[in-house]
Amino acid sequence: MHKTLSDLAQYCRHILQETPQGDGLAKIAAHLQTILANPENIETLIPDGTGERDLLYEDPDLGFCILAHSFDGAKTSPPHDHGPSWAIYAQARGETEMRDYEIITPATTTVAGTVKLCKAYRLTPGDVHVYQIGDLHSPSRDAPTSLLRIEGTDMSKVKRLRYEIA
Repeated sequence: MHKTLSDLAQYCRHILQETPQGDGLAKIAAHLQTILANPENIETLIPDGTGERDLLYEDPDLGFCILAHSFDGAKTSPPHDHGPSWAIYAQARGETEMRDYEIITPATTTVAGTVKLCKAYRLTPGDVHVYQIGDLHSPSRDAPTSLLRIEGTDMSKVKRLRYEIA
């Protein structure tokens, strides 16, 4: 494991052991901004050839994951939350339009919930945003983008509820 990734994983582990929510996530977000300020760190963590979801690190005890994402072209995701987890998005290259939503009708395991847009904003290189448990959002990209994401658990193993825009 590269030192930059190892240091990030150790920092996250230390912070999450002390403060697993709120202020702890804000500290990790601020640390990610510092990491993204150095282009060498971006090249190390998100090199050419990075896929849409590359798992860089999964903590064996706390379960948090550090991922690299690289998108070659336009892509829009539907409104979603991160189930029982939080997530931190750290924009490295390109721009992502993020949309936040409020629930109109709750989702169930068999029926999609409905949501309404409450806020739209852009993440540009160096921007970091924390999504708490239950925050609904959707990213949209018009051109190539790259980002780091830290999530509280491996979301590829979590079944999530579906949401549709009302």
